[in-house]
Amino acid sequence: MSLSFAARTETTLPLHVVDQDRCDGWLAEQSEATRSWLATAGFTGAVGQAVLVPGADGTPGMAVAGFGTAKARSRKRFILAAAAQNLPKGTYDLISDLDADTLAAECFGWLMTGYAFNRYKDTSGAKAGLVAPSNVDAQRVETLAQAEGLIRDLVNTPASDMGPAQLQKAAEELADEFGASCDTILGEALLEQNFPMIHTVGRASDQAPRLIDMRWGTAGPKLTLVGKGVCFDTGGLDLKPAAAMALMKKDMGGSANVLGLARMIMALDMPVQLRVLIPAVENSVAGNAFRPGDILTSRKGLTVEINNTDAEGRLVLADALALADEEAPDLIISMATLTGAARVAVGPDLAPFYTDDDGTAQALADAATKAADPVWRMPFHDPYEAMIEPTYADLDNAPSGGFAGSITAALFLRRFVLDAPYMHFDIYSWQPTPVPGRSKGGFGQGPRALIKALPKMLCL
Repeated sequence: MSLSFAARTETTLPLHVVDQDRCDGWLAEQSEATRSWLATAGFTGAVGQAVLVPGADGTPGMAVAGFGTAKARSRKRFILAAAAQNLPKGTYDLISDLDADTLAAECFGWLMTGYAFNRYKDTSGAKAGLVAPSNVDAQRVETLAQAEGLIRDLVNTPASDMGPAQLQKAAEELADEFGASCDTILGEALLEQNFPMIHTVGRASDQAPRLIDMRWGTAGPKLTLVGKGVCFDTGGLDLKPAAAMALMKKDMGGSANVLGLARMIMALDMPVQLRVLIPAVENSVAGNAFRPGDILTSRKGLTVEINNTDAEGRLVLADALALADEEAPDLIISMATLTGAARVAVGPDLAPFYTDDDGTAQALADAATKAADPVWRMPFHDPYEAMIEPTYADLDNAPSGGFAGSITAALFLRRFVLDAPYMHFDIYSWQPTPVPGRSKGGFGQGPRALIKALPKMLCL
């Protein structure tokens, strides 16, 4: 099923959205036959309930979906997606009094029930189609859904088919779709053009390391997105155990999310000068792999002591961030599946972010609530700077002790951005178990909140 709204047909059914706290009042306004039918079905307005109600001729005349209580809704996202998964195939027309932001988020969740990753096996999502409500920007919601589909497809694809070369191809196809330019610095050219840490991390792989550089737009504020593109992470010579390596196909989730966000920006024709930088590598084990104890020199000239080759994402991001900063754009945003510490702190559902600007943080938090794309601000805690300053080099890529792992990684990255406002996301980009609107597997964290907040963040 496509991630788009359905066309209205003669068999389209009205779908009444019923708040559980107001269910008795709503039922009182219905016919006796409808009340009797819904009572028999046990309908109370609870989340996930979806019932077809027959008309006078015995064929379905309408559908009813439970919207739950305020407390129940606070514990879930995409309430109507649960109903969509329980409705039979057909098209439905929402009848509700939901506010515009809530309705848009619910429509997005509904559309995402149609997502299925079927590259290797025939699968399908929910079959219930939704007619675009008149008070929803249907094109925008479809744009967000299609970008989310791109993110999920990229993250779900295994490393056998999503290495640095395939990630480059995905970026080039996106650029072609929207008339953007896309250039790539490949292999030894990284050394010639002073991206030594990207080259070092990726040199042990059969697929050469590379830096993908996409540009779109000629007017407006300059926005640069930097996404971690580690297409598989063995841990390097600090080899991960098998259990920790199992999901490392998703270690390029940061790049998938920035490509999804870039797709939103271009499809919505946002008036910005967009640049997307993706250091694409595979952190492999070979005779030329970098080693614990090595000291690397970055593009910015800062030296980095390697105390764990499994902390490679911040190394490739550092070179890309240094390049981004050289243009002094109006905002740099990095996105990366960077630390297990972030997962311990906030779990898989929240997207932790860092910024030194309180106004930017508030704008993002407000937008995230409206977009049902939850984020959580983490601190650039300056007293922890000493933790990333080792004995023999300017910076330590993996401070000992295990404390504040996400914060020290963010502080490490901030050292490479001196001239531009900077925001960093330490995301997970993976749904461990299926829930309505989010199938098990890759998913976007942050792009929908950002696309809603960016006009305020960039004074558009």
